[in-house]
Amino acid sequence: MNTPHAPRTWSLRRQLLTGILLPVTACIALNIWWDYQSSLEVLHTAYDRSLLASAKTISEQLTVDGYDDQAHIQATVPYSALEAFEADTQTRMYYRVSNLDGSLISGFNDLPTWSGKIPAQPPFAALVDFYDSTFRDQPVRMAVLLQPVASATGRGMAVIQVAETLQLRRNPAWRLLKETIWQHGVLLLLIVGTVLVVVQRVTRPVREVGNAIGQRQSNELRPVYVESVPRELQPLIDGMNRVMERLRLLLMHQKRFVRDASHQLRTPLAVLKVQVQSARRGDLPADEALQEIEATVDRATNLANQMLSLAKVEQLRQQEAPATPWDAIVREVSLDLAPLIAEKTLDFELQADTPVWVHAHEWMLRELVRNLLHNAIRHAPSGSALWVALRLTNHNQQACLHIVDQGPGLSEELIQRLYQPFSAGDSRNGSGLGLAICLEIVQALGGSLELRNREQSGHVEGLLAITTLPIARTT
Repeated sequence: MNTPHAPRTWSLRRQLLTGILLPVTACIALNIWWDYQSSLEVLHTAYDRSLLASAKTISEQLTVDGYDDQAHIQATVPYSALEAFEADTQTRMYYRVSNLDGSLISGFNDLPTWSGKIPAQPPFAALVDFYDSTFRDQPVRMAVLLQPVASATGRGMAVIQVAETLQLRRNPAWRLLKETIWQHGVLLLLIVGTVLVVVQRVTRPVREVGNAIGQRQSNELRPVYVESVPRELQPLIDGMNRVMERLRLLLMHQKRFVRDASHQLRTPLAVLKVQVQSARRGDLPADEALQEIEATVDRATNLANQMLSLAKVEQLRQQEAPATPWDAIVREVSLDLAPLIAEKTLDFELQADTPVWVHAHEWMLRELVRNLLHNAIRHAPSGSALWVALRLTNHNQQACLHIVDQGPGLSEELIQRLYQPFSAGDSRNGSGLGLAICLEIVQALGGSLELRNREQSGHVEGLLAITTLPIARTT
């Protein structure tokens, strides 16, 4: 049979590395972008100041004749006057001087006319506007200065536009970007190396636990122990050790069951074989031989059933038990055993009217009550009294089942020995597993079981079986 493959998942190291390095890389990339934008802003501010200086230089070359709408502005600005602002041979500057209506006064006629407006709070102490544009298929940075022009013979307003190609601005920004990427790349490599070392060290206990389990034999169920386990892994180790302990106990019970079954069933089967051979030889009358064979088969069947019950107790111990009404179980079992009670004409009294709930599987409670009550019926003399009572004790924290008979009682040595498997008081009438099953059930449910002789004036008047279980809260 093919074993189904577990779903493919990321390793713990991969998850840690991804969870740490992805946010760090994203933060570094965001920081690089932020530094680049900041550097561009600083460069724009510096070079915009230079553009404004160029525009003011041009404004110093303007003259005016006439006033306001009748003003006639003239400009004598040679292009060589702007060469002082060109920082290298790749940078080009262009200018245009016009009236407010856009008519050209001087400069490059094909330079796009300004159609914007002065910001409410200009970056400098002047009526200036900066924006990006395109001139002669080249991106340029444009500065527009509204410059009042005044003279002794006139007054007017000129629009001075100065454009500068962006190569001068982009070169230092790219150099700064490359340096920033290189520096942050080195930092990222250091972070990656540090994280790799830390993750490798942190996940080492996990690998040690995996190796410790992987190197074990299939039947090795001792607790897992790893030195220097982090606190976060300790619950996992503790849970694994609890599972190991449960498996160890389960395996131990299975081995005990196989051992006891092979040992205990061998005797009745051997007896049965001898009885069959004796019947075939005619040593006994047929009816008597069949009666003996039937008795042997009944004892073997009872033994097998009780051994299966003992194994089932251990199986149910591993499962979570629901809340079950114990009083209803007591009444039902008493009704089931009514024919045996009537057969011995017992004076039977049952007190189980109070609702009592306990955490237990119904089968366990039924098996517990049936074994105890059946033992009491079997050992009680004909016509004697048998009393069963279920009540709450210890401030309604526990439920207590009393089964009282008027049988011969038991010696202290026999009472202790009866709790052991296959230790029957009368081997002809029992397998010796009834009380062992009861004790296993009570211990699995966190309760107690006690057998006590009832004495009056030094004489034993019967046996008292007391079973105590913690109650379940149903609300």
